[in-house]
Amino acid sequence: MGLSNKELPKLGFLYLDYVLRFFDHSNFKGWPNKIETVTYHWGKDKDRFIKEVKRKKIDVLIGNIPATAYETFREIARELPNVRFIPDVDTQFSNKSKENVTRFAWKYELPIPKTYIYYNHENAYKFLKKTKYPKIVKKSYGPSNYGGYFVHKVDNYKEAEELFEEKKYHPMYMQDFVPMEADIRVMLIGHKPVCAFWRRPPKGEWLTNTSQGGSMDYMDVPKSVLDLAVKVSKAANAEYWACDVAYGMDKKPRILECATAFAAFPYIRDWIAQYIMWSLSEGRFKKPHTPMFNWEELSKMDSSILRTMRHITFGKYSQSFDGEYFGKKRKLFGDNQVYLHVLDKEYPMLDIIPRTKEEWPSEKWNYQDNLALKKKTKSPAKPEEIPSPTGEDMEIVETAPKISKKDLKKILKSVDGIGNKKVEKIFDKFGKKNDVVGVLEQNVDMFTKIKGISKKTVSKLKKAWELFKTK
Repeated sequence: MGLSNKELPKLGFLYLDYVLRFFDHSNFKGWPNKIETVTYHWGKDKDRFIKEVKRKKIDVLIGNIPATAYETFREIARELPNVRFIPDVDTQFSNKSKENVTRFAWKYELPIPKTYIYYNHENAYKFLKKTKYPKIVKKSYGPSNYGGYFVHKVDNYKEAEELFEEKKYHPMYMQDFVPMEADIRVMLIGHKPVCAFWRRPPKGEWLTNTSQGGSMDYMDVPKSVLDLAVKVSKAANAEYWACDVAYGMDKKPRILECATAFAAFPYIRDWIAQYIMWSLSEGRFKKPHTPMFNWEELSKMDSSILRTMRHITFGKYSQSFDGEYFGKKRKLFGDNQVYLHVLDKEYPMLDIIPRTKEEWPSEKWNYQDNLALKKKTKSPAKPEEIPSPTGEDMEIVETAPKISKKDLKKILKSVDGIGNKKVEKIFDKFGKKNDVVGVLEQNVDMFTKIKGISKKTVSKLKKAWELFKTK
């Protein structure tokens, strides 16, 4: 039967000034109770926003968080432990930057073009002098890609140097160039693909954005691409999700972008809202049925019609005379010919179980702020103002001397004042071997954050590390 009106959670729309709204009341057609709205006004609005959410007794806040407000909403979510965010703040980790997408992909071993992220610009230029070209350079942090205008292809060191000198991108984010047939966007609800389309570059070009002359079509999206998109959505624990997948000339799919913030026709936002209503009501509301490859049929309509269509519904397949044609219609999918309706079981729309703890705490993962460029000052920065080190797979892997964890511990313990216990504290504080090397390479003063390690000890440690590098 589902929950009664009184038992339903109190919903609120999360809005932000100057930001386009993904949902409104019309998407949540049939929800019987009042849906509140809470608008974040930027600046020093955090405390007021939190008080308003509490005053309105909101249980679930629904809406996307833009990149420039992500860290603030991480703090807000901690102040509202009993409020569920949809999507979850951790799910929206990839919304913030291309770097975050990369870290997400690294953690879950998702295929992406080989990526290099440099906060140490000196090391970046050393890498650029010895690397192979072409490379793709991207602006990592920002609200969107703006139609490909912050994505660049460089064919040699001179082009790369001139580009970074002009753009001042920080971090310096680049990827190996992957020749690709096209890229494919896949939208998912409850891990089920509900729309997918190709974006193909103009002849002789490499950018696929339609604003740059690229073309779109919806037919015959490969099984490997849909399977990868489902895997990525599950890794993000996403109620709704979109992936941009590079489909290489080698027929291998690789993740380019993924996020909860994406452009979608109104009827897709209706499906997402209907799904959320079903999920929050213990089945009182009907889960949307979106047959696999529905997008191929809908794409036969003019886009101006699709932009106005609302609350589209599909009936499930049942054996009858009216459904006989559909029931016998088969499609080449992967290596086999399959009945279309069978694919709905292979790609089910699943409920999302909320997280019980943070997956991407900012203390560790907010590299953009922790390693922001700082203006040169006459006085040295205080320890708490020094940015955190980079993580594994960063530039230190490319430029730092190779060393085993055992030998690294020996170097640390060679310094007076650092014994076994302090070594363990260092690894507990900074993480894996590469993270500790990152501190030694870039911000050695960070070690003063370990209780019992003085500036004098750090000075000795710095000398020991430089001595090791000269051997």
